[in-house]
Formats: sequence, structure tokens, C-alpha cells
Amino acid sequence: MSYSLVESIVSKIHATQHRLVYEFAGAGSLALAWLHSQGGSSKTVLEATDRYASLSTIELLGKTPDRFVASNIATAMATRAYQRGLRLGAGETPIIGIGCTATIATDYNKRGKHGCRIAVLDNTALSQYSITFEKGARNRIDEETLVSKIVLNGIAKSSGIKSLLPLSLRKKEKIIATNIPSFDPIEKLLSGNTDIVKVRSDGTLSEHSKLHGLAFLSGAFNPFHIGHSELAKAASRMLGRNVLFDLSVQNADKGQISHSEICSLLCQFQWPHEVVLTREPLFAQKALYFPNAVFVVGYDTALRILQNKYYGGDSAKVMGFLSSFNKTGCRFLVAGRHWEGSYHTVSDLNIPEQFKGLFDELPENLFRVDTSSSAIRQIIESSPGSNLPKG
Repeated sequence: MSYSLVESIVSKIHATQHRLVYEFAGAGSLALAWLHSQGGSSKTVLEATDRYASLSTIELLGKTPDRFVASNIATAMATRAYQRGLRLGAGETPIIGIGCTATIATDYNKRGKHGCRIAVLDNTALSQYSITFEKGARNRIDEETLVSKIVLNGIAKSSGIKSLLPLSLRKKEKIIATNIPSFDPIEKLLSGNTDIVKVRSDGTLSEHSKLHGLAFLSGAFNPFHIGHSELAKAASRMLGRNVLFDLSVQNADKGQISHSEICSLLCQFQWPHEVVLTREPLFAQKALYFPNAVFVVGYDTALRILQNKYYGGDSAKVMGFLSSFNKTGCRFLVAGRHWEGSYHTVSDLNIPEQFKGLFDELPENLFRVDTSSSAIRQIIESSPGSNLPKG
């Protein structure tokens, strides 16, 4: 292989506007070395992480996979990388997320096959590359070189570059390449072309029009803290169902938050947490998309739901909301909270008699954490170098 061809392709990659985050495990380090071998790599590489220890890959994925070298694992790694890139790139340039997982020759004879699975994700497509090597045909550096060539070719293709590195495969070897159109679900949500985006614990995204019979803990999560996670655990134990975190990309007071801000917030959630994204900041709207749901709220939120001043001083609007909310089959599970100098529970709420069944109590012996995002945010924002999303 002529190194001049590597230089040419790397130079062309650096000349594009694309920026990337690269997650790799087992092999693929040479691709990063090639990218850094020329000036201008800082224009392209936002971040790269060598997930060499198994635990490092597990922490990225949020779970222990059945197999580490698998196409779905590479895709999950690429998805995490893409989301990280959107955060680091602040939505200013096209982002590419690359996931590479491989097993290659080492200083002992591995029982299994050698090969790699690579995924490259951008805002238009998911490209997957899979190959099993002819075992014993190459030494370690040769297998590392082949993996890295596939990675670099994947980056080049996603960057719109036609020239590629030759792979020089053996007769029995075949690289299986697939290209799946992939439109960023978060971008579709922001543009109003989808209603709900579910973010699974492994970072993969799915689109939905409705989600039935689930439980949700809604909030801005700025920042996400132990009170949120412990509240979700306690509610899950009481309800006997999983509790998802519900984040609205449309702030009732400040308008729509940016793609990069959403990614920054999502980075806080780790396995086993799942998140749903919607454009609906109000419970009246959420209930239409989440019928028969339980919304887990704190006392202060329940208080606002019932106070006339949040409905323009019109008590009829309060009753109208409660009536329509009741028809969706939804209800609230209310956690007590230290509020204005004392601890308050659902029994302190002024609930209209006919709607008392909409508000259940999460007992203090199951959950009590006297902290808040606003208090934590004040501490963080007063610290030098804070980059916490505003709001």
C-alpha cells in the first residue's frame, strides 16, 4: 500500500467540513494515527476513544453485550459517537459517528475467528461494514492495517470522497457493506416531522406517534441528579412498571432548545435509563401522546397543576384540564417534597373531590431526597469553567 494514497485521502477528509467522533475497540487505532499524521486533524477529529478494556465498552453501551464483535454493537457505538459529536460540534458542522469493534491476532492463539464490524453514521445514512478474516493469513499489524483501512474508507465515503484505499482481500474473504438511509430522529422531532423520539439505554433512537400505558418522570433535567434516578426507582417499585424520563424539547417559557443542547442533556443518562423526547411541555398535551400513563411528579409540580394562577386565574380551566386528563386514562403519582420551609405531600394539595383519584401518593418511606436541579445548577454555574446548558 502506498502511503501517499493514505495522505491523499486524509488530506481530502480534512478539507471537508465534516467533523467526527470515533469509538473503537480491539483494533482501528492506525486509522486515528493516519488522521493525526497531517496538520488539520483538529478540523476533523472532535474526539476519539480507544475502548480497549471490556468494561470501557460496557460503560459506553450501558450494558454487557452477548458478543462484543457484532454489527449491532458497532452501530450502538457509532450512535453514541454521533450524539457526542452533535454535542461537541454545537450543531455548526456535519457530524460523523464511527463505531469499530474487532478481534485480531495477538500473542496467543485465539479460538474464535478474527474480523471486524464497523458502522459509520451521519445525518443521512448508516453504513455498516462486516468482514471475517482468513485466520493465520496475516500477522497482527497486517490485520490492524486492514481494519483501519476499512474505517478510513468509511469516513471518506461519508465525507463524499470517491477515492478509497485498496483492501487486498484474500480469495475467501468478502466485505459485506450495507447502507441504510438514516434521518436523524431528533432533527425530525425539532422540525415537527415526528412526535416522539425514544432514546433507549444503549443510545439507539426510535420514533413513535403514541406510547401507551407507561410511566414517565418529566423534567428539564438540567442537570440530571440522584433525586431524579432515586425517584424513578421508587416509582418503578411501587407501580410495577419501568419509568422513562420525559424531556420536552419545547420549553414553555424559553422556546425550543437546540440539537446540541438536547445531546448534552442526553449524555447525562446511563443504563438502564430510557428517555423520551417530545415537543410537548404541558401535561394536557403529553397525555394525548401517552394515554393510560402515570406521570411521576413532585409536590411542587402537582401544586402548580392545581393552582388557578397558572391558568390565567380561571378555575374553570383547571377543571377543564383535569377532566380532559382523566379521559386519557392518565394519572399522577406525587412524591413529597420539602417546599417553602416544610415537607409537603399529596394530602396538602387542594384537589377537587371528583378528581382525587387522579393523584396518588408515593410514600415518604419509599422516597425522599431534598435536592433540586435549580439548587445544583446555581452551584455549578457559579463555578469557573461551567458549560452547563442554560435554562
